[in-house]
Amino acid sequence: HDKWLCMMWPRLVLLRELLSERGSLWMTLDDNEVHRARMVLDEVFGDANCIGQIAWQKRTSRENRAPLSPSIDHVLAYSRNTVDDWKCFRNLLPPSDDGYANPDNDFRGEWKSIPFSAQGTRKNQQYTITTPTGRPLAPPKGRCWAATEPEFIRLRDIEKRVYWPKDGDGLPRIKQFPIDAKGLVPDTLWLSSEVGDTESSKKRLLEIFSAEPDFGLHAPKPVGLVERMVYVSTGSDSMVLDSFAGSGTTAHAVLNANAKDGGNRKFILVEGENYADRLTAERVRRAIKGYAWEGTQRETLLEEKITLTQFKKADEWLAKVEAIKAREGFADGDLADQGTKKKKRFDKIEVKIDDGVLRVEGVKRISERAEGLGGEFTYCTLGEPIELDKLLSGEHLPAWEALGAWLFHTATGGTLAPLPKGAPAWYLGEAADRHVWLVYRNELAFLKAPEAALTLSRAKEFAAWSRAYDDVRGQRKGHLVFAPAKYMSNAQLREHGIDFAPLPFALYREA
Repeated sequence: HDKWLCMMWPRLVLLRELLSERGSLWMTLDDNEVHRARMVLDEVFGDANCIGQIAWQKRTSRENRAPLSPSIDHVLAYSRNTVDDWKCFRNLLPPSDDGYANPDNDFRGEWKSIPFSAQGTRKNQQYTITTPTGRPLAPPKGRCWAATEPEFIRLRDIEKRVYWPKDGDGLPRIKQFPIDAKGLVPDTLWLSSEVGDTESSKKRLLEIFSAEPDFGLHAPKPVGLVERMVYVSTGSDSMVLDSFAGSGTTAHAVLNANAKDGGNRKFILVEGENYADRLTAERVRRAIKGYAWEGTQRETLLEEKITLTQFKKADEWLAKVEAIKAREGFADGDLADQGTKKKKRFDKIEVKIDDGVLRVEGVKRISERAEGLGGEFTYCTLGEPIELDKLLSGEHLPAWEALGAWLFHTATGGTLAPLPKGAPAWYLGEAADRHVWLVYRNELAFLKAPEAALTLSRAKEFAAWSRAYDDVRGQRKGHLVFAPAKYMSNAQLREHGIDFAPLPFALYREA
């Protein structure tokens, strides 16, 4: 636990600093560390900034080997600012479409009723209502009516929105039409039927990589779970950061949210394991472009709990199983029983007893294609660290590519793109306003030699190639050249449009 806390502490401090003023942090974890995580988060964010702790139903099957079958994981949510501030711009969940009907043929369409009472005992909402059957009603005990008496009369007589259950003898209710329905405040229980569970998320991952080996991920998060976090806590143009990206569920959830509401949310994923490209990034690529998948479709043909009494009638159950096989075109689990073969609905019939339940399932192999969600992303990797003190002393000289990427970003703020076809030696890449060059090898002997200097002939070579390259693109750009030394005057540099940046002298000075 101490090692886990030491690992999490600096990351949480940094993540808090990276959050926007409206930002929030969402962490999923199990019972093992949740109480310690709350203590750390309270210390980093302040306990007043705890939005809440959500119970997520991660599984619906029982784990019979455990003392208590673990059905939930926890989601901890903390805000950058106070919870009251965060509440002002968090999103409500869409209202449910269930329960609407039109039993009285209301010209306004389908409706459902909601209670006409509220918590509290406000005096101006304490009055007597008379039902159509003549029964006087007071508000339920400990509650008041949902509006004042004049407002109730308006709803009843003008809006015609009061509904009386029990043939006019029940407590009044108000007709709510879909257009009037408000969003739902997120609660602290997220059921698997609403956001998915680990079993469904594992199946989806296997679909995306149906032709690949199992990556061995124990319990990837379902897209629906992260999508709800994104929906509740972000705007349409927010940035979402996942510092433990795993299988890439967060990116998939962001792409899903954008596809649904036309948003322009962006994501940054960070993953340090060796599957970052082949799993994490590849999943995002397939979610964007779409993917073909193969899997099995199962239909339960018989399911019966086997008791001791039923076990004694084994012959009868075996006969039922054989009858199902014959009906589906199988006999002895394989060949058609009839002389004229019927078209089979399934590729095979599976019979098994699991936890005392007899199941007969028809199994069919299917191939489908999931459409892409659209979008784009850039995949970047971190190279070897560049330590300036060792660079200056010549103790550690990075590779040309590593030093070039660092210098290019430092000078231009951009990242290196693949080199254009036919690019000459020493060419790093193209920035918005100039071409960038690096004359360098990670050899002290080279860096001390005249061969490493920027000479007039070398400058002309650079200029000639870039002129041809720019002419094709209809533009002209200058040059930024990094080199250990130059054998050119400032006038010559200006003439060829070159800004010269010397590499540190300590790299190639004599020891």
